[in-house]
Amino acid sequence: MNILAFDTCLDKTYVTLSRGEEIIKSEIILSDGENYHSAYLISTIVKILKEAGLEPKDIDMIATDIGPGSFTGIRACVTVARVLAQQLQIKAVGVSSLEILSRILGGENLVALDARKNKAYVYDGKILGAVELERVDEIVKDRVLITDNSLLERFSKYADKAVSYEQGEYPLGEILTKLAITKSETDWRRLKPLYIQPPPVFGR
Repeated sequence: MNILAFDTCLDKTYVTLSRGEEIIKSEIILSDGENYHSAYLISTIVKILKEAGLEPKDIDMIATDIGPGSFTGIRACVTVARVLAQQLQIKAVGVSSLEILSRILGGENLVALDARKNKAYVYDGKILGAVELERVDEIVKDRVLITDNSLLERFSKYADKAVSYEQGEYPLGEILTKLAITKSETDWRRLKPLYIQPPPVFGR
């Protein structure tokens, strides 16, 4: 089974092409300062398929990050995943960025990402939602924690080990692919963005 996995929700765009769990091609795109990295999603997909000698019709399943993360990034990758899956009449699977990040150190660790407004998006075997930072302090205690740059310093004093996913090179595409294979919901019609908090309303 050929799986095309991609993510524009986090701090970079990554696109991975695999045959089952075996990675065939993988590419990471950083922001160039002029355009948001999600702007390169389609061109990167085209490039990877061409390099692998495959066409869109050869893809059997789409896997994508559904958030939380950048609202623009979430919309971009979910929309592209839905359109491709619909046109190709193939499976589409969504995986939370929190679940993906929980596995970057090998096992399944606690995740807390900045949700602003003195809150963090928390994953502890399941998504706990947007949690007040004071409560997160209690949840962390002496555990291993995956977080981001903005919350790293705060949680380092509570965690046995606090790691910012933004400061390392982790196989996020491979993790997304492996998680997608385990999911039972594969209907593109049910693929939706995961907005734990409502998107910001501009002009307010």
